[in-house]
Amino acid sequence: MTKTTEGGPAVGSDLEQLSINTIRTLSIDGVQAANSGHPGAPLGMAPMGYVIWHDFLRHNPVNPHWPGRDRFVLSAGHASMLIYSLLHLTGYDMPLQELKNFRQWNSKTPGHPEFFHTPGLDATTGPLGQGAAMTVGMAMAERHLAAQYNREGFQIFDNYTYSILGDGDLQEGVNHESAALAGHLKLGKLIWFHDDNQIQLDTPTDKAESEDTAQRYRAYGWEVLKVEDGNNLEEIRAAIINARNNTAQPTLIQVRTIIGFGSPRAGTSKAHGEALGADGVAATKAALGWDYPPFTVPEGVAGNMDAREQGAKQEQEWQKLMDGYRAAHPNLGKEVDALLARELPANLEDSLPKYEVGGKAVATRNASGEVINALAAVVPGLMGGSADVSGSTKTTIKDTEVMTPDHYAGRNVYFGVREFGMSAAANGMSLYGGIRPLVGTFLVFADYLKPAFRLSAIQMQPVTYVLTHDSIGLGEDGPTHQPIDQLAMLRAVPGAHVIRPADANETAVAWQMALEYEKGPTALALSRQDLRILPRNAEGTKKGAYVLQDAENPAVILLASGSEVGLALDAAEALGKEGTAARVVSMPCMEVFREQDRGYRDSVLTPGVRRVAIEAASKSPWYEWVGLEGAVIGMDTFGASAPAEILFEKFGFSVENVVKVVKEIL
Repeated sequence: MTKTTEGGPAVGSDLEQLSINTIRTLSIDGVQAANSGHPGAPLGMAPMGYVIWHDFLRHNPVNPHWPGRDRFVLSAGHASMLIYSLLHLTGYDMPLQELKNFRQWNSKTPGHPEFFHTPGLDATTGPLGQGAAMTVGMAMAERHLAAQYNREGFQIFDNYTYSILGDGDLQEGVNHESAALAGHLKLGKLIWFHDDNQIQLDTPTDKAESEDTAQRYRAYGWEVLKVEDGNNLEEIRAAIINARNNTAQPTLIQVRTIIGFGSPRAGTSKAHGEALGADGVAATKAALGWDYPPFTVPEGVAGNMDAREQGAKQEQEWQKLMDGYRAAHPNLGKEVDALLARELPANLEDSLPKYEVGGKAVATRNASGEVINALAAVVPGLMGGSADVSGSTKTTIKDTEVMTPDHYAGRNVYFGVREFGMSAAANGMSLYGGIRPLVGTFLVFADYLKPAFRLSAIQMQPVTYVLTHDSIGLGEDGPTHQPIDQLAMLRAVPGAHVIRPADANETAVAWQMALEYEKGPTALALSRQDLRILPRNAEGTKKGAYVLQDAENPAVILLASGSEVGLALDAAEALGKEGTAARVVSMPCMEVFREQDRGYRDSVLTPGVRRVAIEAASKSPWYEWVGLEGAVIGMDTFGASAPAEILFEKFGFSVENVVKVVKEIL
């Protein structure tokens, strides 16, 4: 048995087996040291992990994020010690001590893989299904950028994307959404490995499912290959070669493995989620013929597994290709460099549409559509689509085509009614680099994409979520389509920005804020109904809240977001006529306002002045700003089916009710 990749000496089977068992024993030693973790999956997965990383994966441990590398995502993130062991052995900044510190405070080896935290990871995984779903986005990004920028003789975007999935990954609903999309788009450079050990945490899989997984994937348009013995390296290699040669279909390779291979718990659910114990580790090592102290890398294994020299050579070849590309296509070269560096045009604000006070009222979803198209002209990486509601969310980029298997260069994506899969793919596109993804649906359906939104935040990925029909103002569709709790849910996600603009001008600035915010996702909550044009205050909008209309010695401050800002202005006028001076504050983004210094916050929300917040959504987020002596006019119930103006009146969003509430707190 010899190594099949180009370059380097042949590797004997004894050294290969020793390397695989090193991966296995490092994994179980790490779990045992923490007395916590998942030893079973790495024991079974180690041979396929070895073959992928040793024979096929193009990567450079010294520069983990060079753009020309292949992508690898361990979707079964609970098996994290597998990838930590591979990172250590192949030469990443993963000292052996970090494996000994598995799951400990401030280590590079957290319980599940975390992008930005551990060098060499391409995504954060653990929530089953999402890792593989993100690789669909990575493969989409590779195909799109290749179609846009590759030229004859210069295949600068040309990599494979690999993922290992467990049975739980395949069962999650997002897997069905993502696999169907990948098959439809014929993402031939996407290869998934099914760790087919037929055991789940609770039970053997046949107690929970009886589907024919291979037939399901074939129905989606995938090629399906089977490796009957997960310890047969040649069988694994042959399957990968076949998968790589099929550029017209994504490939699922089902690898029959034994969970907890070699351990006393092999083939049982007990091997899944707890340390083997000292006796179990000893028995496992005896079964593997392993006679070394804990955390040992035997002589020869380090040299066999070290990928630094080969990776540096591969990166140098890619950099040489890029240099030639820049020389042959200087304008495209500059554009690619800017994309990969996530640079924005210096004059981005000049590209934003501006709206005049007194002009025609505009729904903020419509304004967003105009802004998207203005920005798309100057931000070539901006692309995306919606969950089958592009006409309603106004997310279509005009003057460009739809991304299809025959035209990957299209910047509009028809994701279908797959909110979760869509958003997970957007995370993958962002993680790949060069793409600034946007996704759209109705705000109420943020429930369907919330797990991906949360991973956008955990991974600090600047995905823009265009969430329209943002309140009971959508009217007759009724309570199933009227968001109440969704704004509070999204605002509760650490690192996310939720912006609910009051008019078209705030919407334009909100888009600029979204593109400039690099540390997490931005959710834009946009109206279906037309909203009056307000005086433009870009600086105030960028600070999250500002005084829209002031009064001398105000007795009350009216705070609002979105469509209710207009109501606050009308209520302030009515209060003024009755002798009560009211300041009106527009607060499009609580998170950004919270980041401002105390002086600015106090200049907007003067201490000691009573406050009333108005928003047609859950009240809870607003109590931070109004305090115990203030009041919130919001929603305590679900909505109803009726014209929008009737709903606003019935639920208390009227000038009369605002005036009444102000009088009550004063």
